[in-house]
Amino acid sequence: MQDFSRSARLTRRTLLRGFTGCCLAASPLVTPVTLASAPSDHRLVVIVLRGAMDGLDVLRPVGDPDYAALRPGLAAGPEALPLDGFFALHPELAELMPLWQAGQLGFAHAVSTPYRDKRSHFEGQDILEAGLPAMEGAHSRDSGWLNRLAGLIPGATARTAFAVGRESDLILRGPAPASNWYPQRADTLSPQGKRLAELVFHDDPLFRDQAARMFELAAEDAESADRSQPQHVQVAEYLSQQLLGETRLAAFSITGWDTHGGQEAALKRPLKQLRETILHLQAGLGPVWDRTAIVAMTEFGRTARENGTKGTDHGTGGAMLMAGGAVRGGKVFGGWPGLDEASLYDRRDLMPTGDVRALAAGAIRTLYGTGAGDLERTVFPGLDMGGAPQIVL
Repeated sequence: MQDFSRSARLTRRTLLRGFTGCCLAASPLVTPVTLASAPSDHRLVVIVLRGAMDGLDVLRPVGDPDYAALRPGLAAGPEALPLDGFFALHPELAELMPLWQAGQLGFAHAVSTPYRDKRSHFEGQDILEAGLPAMEGAHSRDSGWLNRLAGLIPGATARTAFAVGRESDLILRGPAPASNWYPQRADTLSPQGKRLAELVFHDDPLFRDQAARMFELAAEDAESADRSQPQHVQVAEYLSQQLLGETRLAAFSITGWDTHGGQEAALKRPLKQLRETILHLQAGLGPVWDRTAIVAMTEFGRTARENGTKGTDHGTGGAMLMAGGAVRGGKVFGGWPGLDEASLYDRRDLMPTGDVRALAAGAIRTLYGTGAGDLERTVFPGLDMGGAPQIVL
């Protein structure tokens, strides 16, 4: 879909293309990107890692004496990159090491939302995005914590975002204005979808002629399109454009983290997307990178032990990644609980010692000057920010 607000003049051609992308090419398989506008000069980008990223694999506690025994297969895979003498980074994120060395990449380990025991992706993601202790009450899914933050920032404009998809992610749903955008080309409409559109418009001469021209324009674009550009690269480039302008808050998702089997191979794709997204944002933002904080969080972690199919199952404590010139990088935050059986949660999962909401709240307070009371009552109701480490400068 075209961003009409960026054009000085709305042409018939852009209108037709926008109509194609919005009305005919929407797909539930495409992850929405949500952007919001705010007056602060800092940028906050939240990446939701859907599917429960295995923090114990992405950020390996190789210094814990119980780690290798719990994961004999995964620990024997490609060697991780040493970070601080205790933790080591998954080799698929090797290209991010310069950011670590420059103090622009950091992590928090043994963190989670307040969600416990049921280990449902749907509930876990809702709690993560709603920013609530639990998904209870009639209005628990009415708004997400990033939307509530947008509503608190003084001078925030009505132009809060672009996201095109069937619906916006919960994290930015709510009373503060927000829109959606997704990188879906019009020429991806299936032959069946095109035929359906032709039938719908058949008896209306105006729409019939416009639809015919619309498909012609889509075909012209398809001939000149660079199809080698992955969707996550398009997302990063589009985000960069918006963050260089009015946009100050952004949220989107990377999927593929539910690695019940063959985890070594299964993690390569989402880790590549995460790595390349961060690097493309760094390149695209230029000097604005120094005022940007990227926070990547997941609904819960995975089991401490690998399973019989060289994968891991739904767990509790996990890891959180942060990147950008505005973060306190080169550190792994959080209290390490240990991996001996007595220290595990329910004798199976990494024990959480920190709340991802408190880490996010601390970052927001520094970036936007939001008061602790507003953060604990409105953005993250029921949160106690006390003792949370500061993850941004």
